Amino acid sequence: MHPIEHLRYVARAGDLSQDVLVRETASALGALASDPLELVTVCRRILDKYPVAGALWSMAARVCTSAQPYRAAREFSSELRADATADHAADALPADATVCLLGWPDLAAEGLGRRSDVRVRVIDAYGEGAGLARRLAGNGCDVTDVPLAGLAAACSNADVILVEAAVAGPEAVIAAGGSHAAAAVGYVSGVDVWCIAGQGRALPRQFFEAAASTVANEPWECDEEVVPLGLFSHVVGPNGIEPAAGWQRADCPLAAELLRPAI
Repeated sequence: MHPIEHLRYVARAGDLSQDVLVRETASALGALASDPLELVTVCRRILDKYPVAGALWSMAARVCTSAQPYRAAREFSSELRADATADHAADALPADATVCLLGWPDLAAEGLGRRSDVRVRVIDAYGEGAGLARRLAGNGCDVTDVPLAGLAAACSNADVILVEAAVAGPEAVIAAGGSHAAAAVGYVSGVDVWCIAGQGRALPRQFFEAAASTVANEPWECDEEVVPLGLFSHVVGPNGIEPAAGWQRADCPLAAELLRPAI
């Protein structure tokens, strides 16, 4: 398949996990490595389609600032495969904890299947919660499928609330709709609220602001929302868990050419 056609296929594919999106885009970009102008153009186009995929921003920035773009894409894809964020989150949970999460977060849910002592409340955002609940139950987890209307009741007396960042910035993150409410309930109830910020999802301020601008107008109509970092107690990332206060990370350089409107 021609690389442009490959990218069009990726853009039409709908809801993809960030690691799959990066892998497919990296494969297509490999054929364009000898044409820097075309490389920038297609990166901007795919970001226009997936503006709240932090890992895609990181890969595009590394590709556009590298003298060896295809190598940069392959190396970043390898970093995603080696990302230990999910393991760190699962390992850090207290024994016999009651944990809340929303929808079907890729990383936040990944390690829960091996914590048979943990009770999981899956809040049904996007209509995906029931599917995750069935999967976790099949792995032996103690799972409760919670309707969105029960968010406050489920979160107010949990031990930990997990909110997965699609994109993380210096002062806020972009996460699934309902995450702001869940984090706020946890904050006022004295419940630990962990931001799960996987490899590649922490961006420089300018990139984060560009991503956040896509959910700024009529945010009640969007699948994602902006959540202030101040509502979190901890951030879990590739290097483990750390306090959210003062947390700073950027997984890519700033490539200003990616901030221009897509052609």
